[in-house]
Amino acid sequence: MSQKAVLFVCLGNICRSPLAEAAFRAAADEHGLDVHIDSAGTAAYHVDAPPDPRSVETARGQGIDITHYRGRQIVAEDFARFDYIFAMDHQNLRNIRAIEPADSKAQVLLLMDLVKGREGAAIADPYYDGEDQFDVTWADVNAAAQALVAVLVAEQE
Repeated sequence: MSQKAVLFVCLGNICRSPLAEAAFRAAADEHGLDVHIDSAGTAAYHVDAPPDPRSVETARGQGIDITHYRGRQIVAEDFARFDYIFAMDHQNLRNIRAIEPADSKAQVLLLMDLVKGREGAAIADPYYDGEDQFDVTWADVNAAAQALVAVLVAEQE
């Protein structure tokens, strides 16, 4: 099986999508999966910026260093490079679909669609909601990361 590629997308690529990238990297490593993993934003607000300090702290609390991550905006080429593009919420899903080329190879989904009983749910944006919301975001992206690992492991069998 060829290497899979997964992209996580939120609005600015400094809170939710870097945490989703970190959670999935950890889960994929734990299961020995060879996957290309990245994150991006639908807006260009934080291109080349590091993750929000609260995201850095949340990941650090899980033993993961994301200080080297840098924000970027999703581009048309991502639809050819990635097998899966996961949006964190419905607005970002609409924004992704609005730029999706007709020849896209990527499956574009809400990230929580992978979590049984949470299909269709959005991952709340913790940016304005206080530091404790980052732990809620981590719990959601980590649950989705575990579910995604299960999907990819099943695809290999």
